[in-house]
Amino acid sequence: MSKRDCKLILALDMPERNSALSMLEKLRNDLEWVKIGLQMHLAYGANFVREVASMGFKIFLDLKLYDIPNTVASAVRSLEDLPIGMLTIHAEGGREMMSAAAGAARQTNPDLLLLGVTVLTSFDEAGLAETGVCLTPAEEVEKLAKLAVDSGLRGLVCSPLELEALRKILPAQTKLVTPGIRPAGGDANEQKRIMTPALAAEKGSDFIVVGRPILAAENPAEAAREIISQIS
Repeated sequence: MSKRDCKLILALDMPERNSALSMLEKLRNDLEWVKIGLQMHLAYGANFVREVASMGFKIFLDLKLYDIPNTVASAVRSLEDLPIGMLTIHAEGGREMMSAAAGAARQTNPDLLLLGVTVLTSFDEAGLAETGVCLTPAEEVEKLAKLAVDSGLRGLVCSPLELEALRKILPAQTKLVTPGIRPAGGDANEQKRIMTPALAAEKGSDFIVVGRPILAAENPAEAAREIISQIS
């Protein structure tokens, strides 16, 4: 499979606002997308999202919403005025929840890419079994991915190990976002299903999500440029 137009997303998982903004200042000439997750969003809220967007970054808001359909749909509608380009919900929430969320997005922000989270990259087969799931991670990802697309979602979050299989069973226009990316020789940390940037791009990722290899680098901008060169 030839490489798609794969882009880098920085996972801005940092404990403090000022250090996060300082990091973004170093990266604003090299980076297009920033992922703001639960840690930063709970600490600093919507104003922080707007502040990062005002610096010229596109925002991936990674909240992994999971609740009854009406609550998730209402949550999606509540983000209408927030400058975000991507938002995550849990595919395990089921067809009704995902359909309600997709409908709310179409009504309030039709350009928003709503992403279904399949199986977290911190899970392996033993971890899934402990939760009562008797499938392998790959089997569970495929099941949830097909359900998400059937429910109206236009994108998914999956580990890079499932990219090839998903590209075979999903519509070509489905956007695949892959965390669990580590440059060759990098520390896996808590991730269990990982891959290098270049290989993820080759196997069909549209967006790779990278945090610590950039945030902890001696020269974060240089680290980001190196990853971008590998996936371009």
